[in-house]
Amino acid sequence: MSKERRIIQVDERVPLGQGIPLSIQHTFAMFSASVLVPWLFGINPAIVLLMNGIGTLIFIFVTKGKAPAYLGSSFAFLSPAGLIIANKALGYEYALGGFVVTGLIFCAVAILIKFVGIKWIDILLPPAAMGPIVALIGLELAGSAASNGGLITNDTDYTQIDPKLVAVFLITLVVAVFGQVLFRGFAAAIAILIAIIVGYIAGLAFGLVDFSQVGEASVFAVPNFAFPKFDLQAILVIIPASLVVISEHIGHQVVTSEIVGRDLLKDPGLHRSLLSDGISTTLSGFCGSVPTTTYGENIGVMAVTKVYSVWVIGGAACFSILLAWFGKASALIQSIPAPVMGGVSFLLYGMIAASGLRLLVDEKVNYAKARNLAMTSVVFVTGLSGAAITIGEVKLTGMCLATIVGMLMGLIFFFIDKAGIANDKDEPDTIE
Repeated sequence: MSKERRIIQVDERVPLGQGIPLSIQHTFAMFSASVLVPWLFGINPAIVLLMNGIGTLIFIFVTKGKAPAYLGSSFAFLSPAGLIIANKALGYEYALGGFVVTGLIFCAVAILIKFVGIKWIDILLPPAAMGPIVALIGLELAGSAASNGGLITNDTDYTQIDPKLVAVFLITLVVAVFGQVLFRGFAAAIAILIAIIVGYIAGLAFGLVDFSQVGEASVFAVPNFAFPKFDLQAILVIIPASLVVISEHIGHQVVTSEIVGRDLLKDPGLHRSLLSDGISTTLSGFCGSVPTTTYGENIGVMAVTKVYSVWVIGGAACFSILLAWFGKASALIQSIPAPVMGGVSFLLYGMIAASGLRLLVDEKVNYAKARNLAMTSVVFVTGLSGAAITIGEVKLTGMCLATIVGMLMGLIFFFIDKAGIANDKDEPDTIE
């Protein structure tokens, strides 16, 4: 019988020879998604790599090295910021002003949590709702992984599927999956990195790697700093997206708690982790970068490798900061073919979804109780159905809308319990 892989705990230091590839693995995991946001905004990704790295180090410092998380670019602000950028009277600088205000809102909510506590979370989002919400973090990203892998096409008869893309996707996925089972020792811990390297080589063999940007990039590059301008209209457009990130942050902290086996909502505390994200987002807005959020890709890496060390996460942050100043290194990573990242993400997003199901099992949610079954069912369907609600310029859908629905159901059931009119009030919430 093979030995179970050793868990490297949150505060555990890793030897340098092992720590460097483990950190690079995290850098690769966040890179493609994190630089996609500035690419869509039409800004240089170097400033984002710089501020994401700095933001992650701030997160580690504020949370006292007790919460492993990588802060990457948030996708929640693409729609509202895009509207501001498209407005000729405004522009990206005014979106930055909205980002600054958003970061300050995170800080204000963190302070509120500090004094009010976190017991309200079990009322707003009981385990029967939180489990499916956490699962949705991975499930709603699954389509992007399949798309990057060349498995999704607008052609209904699938004649446009490129077999080269699918082949590279499958090679990467197979190495990532079976690497967890077959590799031994340190190789098992860096199975994701090995899968990316093998996938990259396969991409080269199939002619999918474009080195033109590497040749054009300068060896050293100074990130493009920009400074915010403030406009009430722009701020009001940006602010509603804060709900998305706060919901995502809570979900990520819950799923990370499940993975590392510690209640991070209590120690170091949700107020510290959210405050860190707020400081990072505010600082990013002042420097010309985009809002940050804890990254599901890196949570997935931790789930797969069982390496939870903040020293490894901090190393990834340092690599990100260095990449911001080395144009050719940044361009080389950007040359990784989409199906390679799709193959890795396919596994990582599934691990996040499975963590949500694990939460339901660990909390021993009793589905003989009608409300638990109803809550999980409605949250899942809301998140996966494509249902959407538009508030102002912000479209709430997927996990965010499911979170709101879960909160409303949690509150309603709480008041029903207080009124003593529930027909299942004597049924236990958990199975002993």
